[in-house]
Amino acid sequence: MPFYHRLGKFPHKRHVQFRKPDGTLYYEQLFGTIGFAGMSSLLYHVYRPTMVKRVEASVDVRPVAAVDQNLISRKLEGFKVAAHPDFLGGRTPVLFNSDVTLSLSAPTASMAEDEFYKNADCDEVLFVHDGSGTLHTMLGNIAFRPGDYLVIPRGMIYRIAFDGPANRLLVIESTSPVYTPKRYRNHFGQLLEHSPFCERDFRAPSELETHDALGEFTIRIKKEGFLHDYVYASHPFDVIGWDGYHFPYAFSIHDFEPITGRVHQPPPVHQTFETDGFVICSFVPRLYDYHPESIPAPYNHSNIDSDEVLYYVEGDFMSRIGIDRGYISLHPAGIPHGPHPGTYEASIGKKGTEELAVMVDTFRPLKVTQQALDIEHPDYLTSWLEPGM
Repeated sequence: MPFYHRLGKFPHKRHVQFRKPDGTLYYEQLFGTIGFAGMSSLLYHVYRPTMVKRVEASVDVRPVAAVDQNLISRKLEGFKVAAHPDFLGGRTPVLFNSDVTLSLSAPTASMAEDEFYKNADCDEVLFVHDGSGTLHTMLGNIAFRPGDYLVIPRGMIYRIAFDGPANRLLVIESTSPVYTPKRYRNHFGQLLEHSPFCERDFRAPSELETHDALGEFTIRIKKEGFLHDYVYASHPFDVIGWDGYHFPYAFSIHDFEPITGRVHQPPPVHQTFETDGFVICSFVPRLYDYHPESIPAPYNHSNIDSDEVLYYVEGDFMSRIGIDRGYISLHPAGIPHGPHPGTYEASIGKKGTEELAVMVDTFRPLKVTQQALDIEHPDYLTSWLEPGM
């Protein structure tokens, strides 16, 4: 999300001496992606951020495909994923390809105060279905609540603290950076008037948390699908100040302003984020189409180029039958899909919807894990047949 932000103390110019009260130097770090061409921020540490004491165990957390070439529409009951005390260990991958991994998580406990995590493979988008708390990062803290997307750039060191034990997350890991759609921004990066959100809706870090501490601090670093335990000699949250364009932020699905029309609008009007390999869309409460002969339910459409995943959050999704909170539907590329029998006709005359859902459309086919098959409703494939067929 390209806008400038800053917290704490930093020198007037880049790459110049910046001294502590005792006369010694703070340590500058450039934090960014896409080499030196992408968005970046400049951080100033109390200690060198490079002081590794030792490397300990590594754990393989790569998802494994149970179905490698999927052409079946599937429905998963997401809330059947068991609650787990470990924010990382409780992540349950259900769908993945080379661009994205979609996982479900129901953590019952916060990460310990001396526990830290860095995903060096992927940007992360944590959608908070249930629960609230604080995302603690080396660039400051962000309070979160149900309905928030937490967008965390790769390489960001963080820990997450929940206010209670009842938490549900959809975890989206992207191998390419996560941005707001280009068509919503001018060439300066400012969000335009037709965008379904504006800069006021994005919550950047606040309350910079600076720890001046030496000792042993373990950071769990994810790289090439393995979790590596690195022990550093200084606290990872020792940043005294920073500025730039590259940082984590929160955006609430409830702040997405729907785009409507006289007739049914296509899914791109719901787009919230984009990457090189997939898009994320937000379906929110909205007025239906207002042409006097409109059909509010979506028309059947050919899913030729994208796998479509819908994560159902709240409300009654008018084009689907047998859907509840936390359910996931997968409609694979290559075959058409559309509203369930009866819903097309029943939508006529309806004025609006209270549905809330997150959609992920991928440009490469998704693989299905065994964990997904364990929570699948096997009759979904044939649920479009007319009664009695």
